[in-house]
Amino acid sequence: MADPHSIREALRAALTAWAVAEVRGDQARVTLAPDPDALAPHLDPVDESWSLGWACESAEPPVVRARLTVGGATREGLSGGHTLHDAKLRALADAARFFGVPTPAEGQWVEYDPEDGPNTSDLDAEVGETPAARSTPRLPDPPRDPQMDKARRHIEELLEQLKAAGKGGEATRVLLRGYGETVQESRAIYKELQAILKG
Repeated sequence: MADPHSIREALRAALTAWAVAEVRGDQARVTLAPDPDALAPHLDPVDESWSLGWACESAEPPVVRARLTVGGATREGLSGGHTLHDAKLRALADAARFFGVPTPAEGQWVEYDPEDGPNTSDLDAEVGETPAARSTPRLPDPPRDPQMDKARRHIEELLEQLKAAGKGGEATRVLLRGYGETVQESRAIYKELQAILKG
């Protein structure tokens, strides 16, 4: 079994892509995400049998689920984005978060051109300055919360029931904001999804 710290560092090293979360006029909010093309060189030395799968939950609005398996552990991320490609990157970042990789969810605003996309040139320089900047001062990674893992599993099971009932679209809109940062938020989201199933 791969060392969790090695997995975290490998995923952190692949944090080189910018995903567009939303566009407002000539501005876009971008979030940092692992580059899928950069995963292999970083993850292969940690676990040669790692895998990554995708599922499109919704084309409009774009919502994607990423399923990342490394070192015998599987984590799923679900996220929306400006395009399906952006949603894929953000879902991968969400999955990486569950491996303990801190990725800021709020993002940063940059100039946006419909043809050229977001101008992340200034941000790329910042990414180049990290990993040192990201790891200094190096705080210990927070311990995984088994209650949050359990809450997330319950939400995913309920999501499968909603899809089977033909209510996946409504559920996906609820999950656009994620699974919740605390157990209380996750419970509130679960109740909201239950109401859709019963409604």
